[in-house]
Amino acid sequence: MRIRLPHEVSASIVAFATVFLAMSPLNMPTWAIFITWAGTFLLGGPTKANAVKLITATTAGAGFGVVAILLNRATGTMFGSGSFGQTVALGLVIFVVNGTLLAAGRLQALSLIPGMFFGFASLFATYFGGFGFAAGNLAAAFVSSAAMSALGPLCAFLGLRLMFAPAEQPEERASESAPSAASEAPAGS
Repeated sequence: MRIRLPHEVSASIVAFATVFLAMSPLNMPTWAIFITWAGTFLLGGPTKANAVKLITATTAGAGFGVVAILLNRATGTMFGSGSFGQTVALGLVIFVVNGTLLAAGRLQALSLIPGMFFGFASLFATYFGGFGFAAGNLAAAFVSSAAMSALGPLCAFLGLRLMFAPAEQPEERASESAPSAASEAPAGS
C-alpha cells in the first residue's frame, strides 16, 4: 500500500518543481500556475472538463490583454502626450476591452469570466514585468503566460495524485469483503 501524503506536502512538492521554470533562460511567470491551480479547486477540483474550461478562459483572457496593449499603443497619445492624456486614453481602452471581455463571457466556451481575468492579469504581469522567454516581446508574453496558466490544472491533478494511494481494484475489494461460500451455507446441509 502506498503512503498517503498530506495535501500540504504533495501540493508543495509540485510547487517546488515549478519554480525551476522561472530560472534563466526561460524566465517563465510561474505565478500563473498558482493562480490557475487555485482556480481549478474553485471549480471543484481537477477534472478534464474543469481543465478545458479554465485553459480556454485564461488563454482568451490573455488574448484580450494583448488586444488592450495593442490598442493602447495605437491610441495612447490621442489626448496628448502628457500623463493625464495618456491615462484618459488607457481608461477608454480598458473600458472597451473590459466590456468586450465581459460580453464574450455570454458565449458558453468563455463563460468562466473570472478565468479570463486570470489570463488577462497574467499577460499584463508577464509583459510589463519583463517575464517570459523573450522579455518585452508581446507575443512571447502571450505564449509564456498562456502556457503557465495551462499548467495550473495539471499541477492540481499531480498534487492530488501524489496525495492519495491508488484505488484498489474492484476484484480485490470484492474478494476481501465477500463472505466465503462455506460461511454462508445453512447449518445442517
